[in-house]
Amino acid sequence: MTSDRAQRTRSVVTADELTDAAEDLFGGGHRLGLVAAHDYGDGVLRVVYLFLAGRPDRRVELECRLPVHDPTLPSLAYVSFPAGRFEREMLDLYGIRLHGHPRPRRLVRHAHWPDDWHPMRADASEVPDFEGAGELRFLTVGGDGVYEIPVGPVHAGLIEPGHFRFSVVGETVVRLKARLWYVHRGIERLFEGRIATGAVDLAERISGDTSTAHALAHSLAVEEACAITLPDEVHRVRAMLVEMERLYNHAADLGALANDVGYGLANAHALRVRERLLRMNAAVTGHRLLRGAIRPGGVVLLTLPDVRELGSLAADLAEIAELTLRNGVVLDRFTGTGVLTGDDATALGCLGYPARASGLVTDARLDHPFIELPVTEVRADTGDVLARYTIRRDEYAASVALITELTQTLGGALQFLAPPNHTRSGSGVGIVEGWRGTIVHRVEVDDAGRLTRAKIVDPSWFNWPALPVAMSETIVPDFPLVNKSFNLSYAGNDL
Repeated sequence: MTSDRAQRTRSVVTADELTDAAEDLFGGGHRLGLVAAHDYGDGVLRVVYLFLAGRPDRRVELECRLPVHDPTLPSLAYVSFPAGRFEREMLDLYGIRLHGHPRPRRLVRHAHWPDDWHPMRADASEVPDFEGAGELRFLTVGGDGVYEIPVGPVHAGLIEPGHFRFSVVGETVVRLKARLWYVHRGIERLFEGRIATGAVDLAERISGDTSTAHALAHSLAVEEACAITLPDEVHRVRAMLVEMERLYNHAADLGALANDVGYGLANAHALRVRERLLRMNAAVTGHRLLRGAIRPGGVVLLTLPDVRELGSLAADLAEIAELTLRNGVVLDRFTGTGVLTGDDATALGCLGYPARASGLVTDARLDHPFIELPVTEVRADTGDVLARYTIRRDEYAASVALITELTQTLGGALQFLAPPNHTRSGSGVGIVEGWRGTIVHRVEVDDAGRLTRAKIVDPSWFNWPALPVAMSETIVPDFPLVNKSFNLSYAGNDL
């Protein structure tokens, strides 16, 4: 059966007790994985804080209950930067006020959103008229020779919307501010009321290039909430699919980074590798983005990946990376550009390859495993574009080795679906190391087997604030390169 996952320790605390309890957890090495507010229309707002620590896997939940007529919480922003952003999100979507927050500015809601409309509240009215564009406010950087360069939110090419405001002297960036949430879809609200075991299609569309990892995190959460247990072989198949998703994304990024400094030949060959991987995805699951394979209670495959072809593509990509870094212009542009120090990455709560490129130890496959895997950890310590490039290169090779080993442990049965009557009310958490970093889903299910709440945290939520930090003291032409070296999801952040 499944490997034992850490049991969540759950406690109800008062608002007065929250600060001390949170400080104890932070002091014990936990990080804040998510904060989820709930409004079921019963006159009480519930706020759940999920704290995580790894190796061994530890999960602790603190729950505060607030009167709907006066929802106020003490801010944890003074001890955790991510906490402050989660709190601003709750203020926007639920109207929960934060006592002691240093800068309780809007986060999700743009200036034209009505002040008194909180869309996640049970008594929220229909979408009101949004009158005018409102004022897009940014901190103005003054001084001799300082000027601003606005970029976006509409960009050239196939890119999601985001506004970037550069304050520069000459071409040196003094400050960069990013404004997101132009594609806010209310996706967490769309989960509510759906059959718990029948909403994975929505999870797959949270961030399209991370369909598999989000589907798995959602499925693990639903399975915990509904007490569905699966054989180890099913979890190995699922782990293999997540690694296949890592491959085609890392291959594309290795080419795109070279392309951003004018080495288009490397990009052309990397895209050739990516296309062959997408075709393999279609052969294995019936979908180029691996959709439809993972679902709560099971997995469905058409065939196993061709490990000989994977090995051939790994050799191709290694050669592409070697030729890329052998190019003196490329190496010069990558080295020392867009540095994110380990201290800054830690303070911001960064995850995934941006964190590992800055020397942090973070990987949900080892921190919060749903199945024991022979994972090869890859890290660097310079925190620059070069480190974020080589992390992807080495993770690609490690993923091919892991997929090859996993396929050797799988039998002929490529389909497994648990009986559909395993439903109960409860909550569940799913944690998966997607290709960008750690993904966390938390769901609550009622007695009828329907979702009453789904909270999703993509690693881009944690990593977006790191981009402006890494851009400090760079030059304007470095922005496309540094931005691509993080390659953050707009949609995964703008739920």
